[in-house]
Amino acid sequence: MLVTALQCDVSSLGEAHQMIDAHKGSDLYVLPEMWNTGFTVHPQADAIPESEAVEIMSTLAKEHGAAVAGSIAVKSRKVESEEFRNRFYFAEPDGRISHYDKHHLFTVAKEDKAFEAGQQRTIVEYKGVRIMLLVCYDLRFPVWSRSQEDYDCILYVANWPTLRIEPMRTLLKARAIENQCYVVGVNRVGGLFGGRSAIIAPDGTVIEEGSADKQEAVSAEIDMQALEKLRKKFPVLKDRDDVEIKRLKS
Repeated sequence: MLVTALQCDVSSLGEAHQMIDAHKGSDLYVLPEMWNTGFTVHPQADAIPESEAVEIMSTLAKEHGAAVAGSIAVKSRKVESEEFRNRFYFAEPDGRISHYDKHHLFTVAKEDKAFEAGQQRTIVEYKGVRIMLLVCYDLRFPVWSRSQEDYDCILYVANWPTLRIEPMRTLLKARAIENQCYVVGVNRVGGLFGGRSAIIAPDGTVIEEGSADKQEAVSAEIDMQALEKLRKKFPVLKDRDDVEIKRLKS
């Protein structure tokens, strides 16, 4: 399966179409976190209705005949109030939509005051690859992403600043090594944000990496035969610890 990470600044729907058109042939295109607005802690002003977000992602996938993934700040009705989520959509060309709501909200920027945290992991199977969806700050918390031998690839979409880009690069490799999986990290570029989107092999090798300051696409194959060979030869996941995740409420 060919995956393309679309490293970009804030993009409109038209710009997203153009980027995908410029890199035809991939099975999956991945946009950064909150790709249509940039990272926000003011969802009352920036979030769009959930139905509109679904339509945007579905349109991209159907018109390009490939899966398209990326997070959007969305608002939905819950009883009489509005609820806001940093929601990572995975849209398939046949119209199927899956989503994951960011679990670890970035308290340093008070994201936890603006959005509701998701409480469920999401794994999507697409073209024979089991894919876990995670967002930005989730990268710092290995227990939440720990493989139960239930996925083959992690997609991380992010708005990581240049100031902390080296931790991002290190953690992407760590998540690949400890979970024996491919990792696709897609970061925003421009302004305070440091790019370096990357596709990492299950042994921690960086297959492809983007620049620090340029809008570009980063593509690589997810090779399931190579992954299965590695896991069979060196089955470290069989010796993993069983853990129970207990989320502390503030």
